[in-house]
Amino acid sequence: MKNKETKEKKKFTILGMTIWKLLAYFIIYSVLGYLIETLFGLVTKGVIESRKSFIYGPFCAIYGVGAVIMIGSLRHFKKNNFTLFFGGFLIGSIVEYFVSLFGEMMLHVKWWDYSNMPFNLNGRICVYFSIFWGILAIFLMTYINKKVDMLIDWLKQKFNIKLLKTCTILLIIFMFVDCIYTAVALRMFYARIEHSGLIQMQNGEQYLLDYEEIQNAPGVNEFMEKYLNDEVMLKTFPNLKVTDINGNVVLVKEVFPEIQPYYVRIFTPRERNRDIIQE
Repeated sequence: MKNKETKEKKKFTILGMTIWKLLAYFIIYSVLGYLIETLFGLVTKGVIESRKSFIYGPFCAIYGVGAVIMIGSLRHFKKNNFTLFFGGFLIGSIVEYFVSLFGEMMLHVKWWDYSNMPFNLNGRICVYFSIFWGILAIFLMTYINKKVDMLIDWLKQKFNIKLLKTCTILLIIFMFVDCIYTAVALRMFYARIEHSGLIQMQNGEQYLLDYEEIQNAPGVNEFMEKYLNDEVMLKTFPNLKVTDINGNVVLVKEVFPEIQPYYVRIFTPRERNRDIIQE
């Protein structure tokens, strides 16, 4: 019995979680995030549209990253709901800020922009969503994560642990490859936009060089036209934003009015107005 306890204590952990639990949380919450975002798009816009982080796979990675960091960090704020709210407000804001910064610096994509909202910081975070993170932290630690732990325990009982670990590794590899593929696809998409003159973006000269490289690479242009054309990219990232040379944030779908950026329209919101809400 003592040997078993000693073995358990020696397990390597990150933020108080074993590697396998951390990866399981990341995958599960990435999928949950995708479902939540899809539902949000349906309720607010009346459409079923893509809300995923990458080109393939039903994953919204910011939820996975945010959940892992918050679950690990909020252990120190579990005294009561007030401390959980404070911890969620603080940690959620930090995670959101740096995920946004990563997207802009590494993938050259703006997943969101709060510049028009009061009390924002560089358009990456704002007090309203920070309050949301605080409220979410309470539900996450007191209810949601307990259900996720029950799901993980159920999977352990129903399936062989080696099979579960193998599936986890394969999913993580798939998500990593998907992330790299998405970064390249976005770079190619920006190169086409810059060359077309529809938007003059920051780093435009580099995008033009990328475009020339694409044109000169055998088979690449044909591959893009078939699998990564403008319609595919806009349907995958309907809320994609870029920054032009004047520092203005531009919603990319606005310059492609002929392309429907969603899959299915279920209903039209009552308050919808052509001058207020853009397709």
